[in-house]
Amino acid sequence: MHRIETIQAGSPAHKNGIAIGDYLIAINGHVIEDVLDYMVHSSEKNLSLDMRSAKGKDYTVSVKNPQGEFLGMGFASSTLDEEKNCQNQCVFCFIDQLPANMRPSLYFKDDDYRMCFLHGNYVTLTNAKEQDLKRIARLRLSPMNISVHTTNEKLRQKMLNNKKAEDILKILQFFYDNHIDMQVQIVLCPGLNDGKELERTLTDLAAFCPGITSVSIVDVGLTRYRENLHPLEALSKEKARETLDIAEKFQRKMLEEYGTRWVFCADEIYIKAQRSIPDYEFYEEFAQYENGVGFIAALKYEFDQALAQTKAKDYNEKTISVATGQSIFETMKALCKKAEEKFNMHIHVYAVRNTFFGESITVSGLLTGADIIKELKQKALGEKLLLSSTMLKSGTELFLDDKTVGEIEKELDVSVVIVPQDGAKLLQSILKG
Repeated sequence: MHRIETIQAGSPAHKNGIAIGDYLIAINGHVIEDVLDYMVHSSEKNLSLDMRSAKGKDYTVSVKNPQGEFLGMGFASSTLDEEKNCQNQCVFCFIDQLPANMRPSLYFKDDDYRMCFLHGNYVTLTNAKEQDLKRIARLRLSPMNISVHTTNEKLRQKMLNNKKAEDILKILQFFYDNHIDMQVQIVLCPGLNDGKELERTLTDLAAFCPGITSVSIVDVGLTRYRENLHPLEALSKEKARETLDIAEKFQRKMLEEYGTRWVFCADEIYIKAQRSIPDYEFYEEFAQYENGVGFIAALKYEFDQALAQTKAKDYNEKTISVATGQSIFETMKALCKKAEEKFNMHIHVYAVRNTFFGESITVSGLLTGADIIKELKQKALGEKLLLSSTMLKSGTELFLDDKTVGEIEKELDVSVVIVPQDGAKLLQSILKG
């Protein structure tokens, strides 16, 4: 049984008298174990819901749902039952590198194939049993986002610090045979899965194309909180260039054979290699965008398109400010320069050093409120300060250290505007007000 925590007004559940505190037992005779059961069986046109009231009385509700609409019931957990936590102790795990006393939710390690389907999370599948894999195939949960890291079984067990990690090639083969599309992630750890091991991994993965639709190579994130953890190296300029060269070799081959570049490196790797970010068209469908792959190309393209479509206007030397992580600072500065010239305004662009996690962490999404305040306290900020939405917990105004947007405004005595990850909306935020 699953306790109902919320009821959406006007929804089928609301119209049929289902109340907060009631329990869902079954739909059309099918006992609901988790969210996948709920999604599959609630999509039928005629529904019979077996319920139990908050007072313990069983009742049945008949619902006509010809369009397969959302029933309007919300549950405590997005999976309806407990999320499957990670059984690995990955040598590169970012959560293990967090300091103490942050919000509890940041320390939860999920490795749940259902969260992969619901939210696009990457999973190692080391805690997926045979019946789970068969269920994925039966329910057509495609694509699956899989953290492979290496196809060398012994090395993967070492990197995941899990001797029970099954040969990932067998799982990939099962999905391939059952026509489940896959997107793959490789967290690159210099000295472990780079160089020849990376070439081996990409060669093995290429055998599953087009079943594996894309591969991302992302740089390992190393914070200053690594006491008693596996010694890891940061990606150097030379290693970054070597990685790009390997990726480019496979891109040429896959483009010729399959019409897709297939493997893409995170923007951070280009920055560390001191090489130019490829153009917008290079990233094709931006399948690995959420992994930081192609973000800068998309931002520049969207901004330039919006800028070209916006009439020039004199803003009388209006002054605003933008704060970013160090990795995207030069890009942001170049974009803001274009806006300054076209609209006669001043835009201060500031790179915020990450002293909370350590200065090797350079992305905007891992900046804390305290670091923003510290960096900007004595800076000229103008009428407003633009910050990326990636800095906030989704759906809230909380930074990683639980400081709020309001606290930033108070400490810096400036109006803060949160900007979505979109170049056109960045320009809109610059010009608005």
